Amino acid sequence: MASLVEFQRNPTLVFEFYNVRGEKIQEAQPNPAHLALARLEKVFPGTVTLVTQNIDDLNERACNRNVIHMHGEAMKARCRDCASASPFASTLDETNSCPDCKVMGKLRPHIVWFGEILLFKDLIYLALSKAGLFISIGTSGQVYPAAGFAEAALRHGIRKI
Repeated sequence: MASLVEFQRNPTLVFEFYNVRGEKIQEAQPNPAHLALARLEKVFPGTVTLVTQNIDDLNERACNRNVIHMHGEAMKARCRDCASASPFASTLDETNSCPDCKVMGKLRPHIVWFGEILLFKDLIYLALSKAGLFISIGTSGQVYPAAGFAEAALRHGIRKI
């Protein structure tokens, strides 16, 4: 369900897979960690940039404002024609039209699938290069490219937690 090959082979199944996950995400609520990060962003005198591998919108619902979704967002669709990504809270399927270019049947889940390039990689590394502190939360630190963020922080002389 997480590859362009599978989407091309059986788009109906892939759409169903992500539609179910979207419903579950809408039912979920931010947890204390999401809320703590939102408080940090609110009270910290500098910039807090939150880079997440998660595809949900729980950080935004906790009131985080500066969130980069490196693997995309489950509550958005991306057009395969014009590449625009837009909020999409209803059922996604082959009959939907792109809100920007109006082409029908070209939307796909706004998710980075296996074999695809990470979203916002340049923006992430730019933010990292300007950081005074790098904090890694809730990850094994074993899967690249995200695992490389700590190494990049080290190269820039940034303190790490």
